Amino acid sequence: MNYSDITVSIVTFKSEKVIFQCLKSIKKIKKIIIFDNSNDIDLKNKIAKSYPKIKFILSKKNLGYGKANNKIIKFCKSKYLLILNPDTILKKNCESELLKSINSKKNNFSIIAPIAKEKNFGFFDKKKNIKGKGFFEVDYVKGFAMLIDKKKIKKVGLFDENFFLYLEEIDLCKRLLFSNEKIYGNNYAKIIHLGAKSSNLGFEYEKCKSWHWMWSKFYYNKKHKGYIISLMKTFPTFLFSFLKYFFYNLFGNYKKKEIYKMRLLGLFNSYLLRKSFYRPKI
Repeated sequence: MNYSDITVSIVTFKSEKVIFQCLKSIKKIKKIIIFDNSNDIDLKNKIAKSYPKIKFILSKKNLGYGKANNKIIKFCKSKYLLILNPDTILKKNCESELLKSINSKKNNFSIIAPIAKEKNFGFFDKKKNIKGKGFFEVDYVKGFAMLIDKKKIKKVGLFDENFFLYLEEIDLCKRLLFSNEKIYGNNYAKIIHLGAKSSNLGFEYEKCKSWHWMWSKFYYNKKHKGYIISLMKTFPTFLFSFLKYFFYNLFGNYKKKEIYKMRLLGLFNSYLLRKSFYRPKI
């Protein structure tokens, strides 16, 4: 295998502030597809000027992380896809180490993740520990940076498009494990994740994140553990959020009140088995 067998997938939403740092850090993989959920024609033109070979897809609707990546998985011809958030920066040798991982594991993996300073992997069983220093098996990885074998991902049904924001990659990893597929972290492949400090989308986006975090949390648990257990796991959070909402409403803290209001609404709509319908008004 070589770099021509890999395509980079980047799903963006109002990401001009950070995406050029990400693109600049990609040195060896030449095939890149960007799917823009904010229909930003200006960004498309700016990227085309600096990187004319990049395939840039504009979406009139915000499809979310999972559905947009599914479209790229179906569209691209490469065997492997390196999924990156626009707020990531590949460190030196990251690409070469990922290629080494592919060649060493051959077809015996579904996902390999480069490692960030923050912990971007974990175990569903808390008793499990990392075995091996550089290349180690894990139960799940976070979605801001993951190299996937498209065939293995398609086998379990791609990302669940019911998720709009949060936990879609954890759900995918869960299904891969159920199918006896292997997921790895590679500590030799390093990446920087700028994360929340790179976002400047305002208060409306913060409200949206609060709504979807609670909706996704219940939906994920319901999907894998059933409605009753999911209700038991999340109802204390519902009560806590209600008390916080009441407190901040009483003392006139508008922003905190709205955040907890959105948490309540996200969780309540998930309890009612409604689809993830809320979208950021930005």
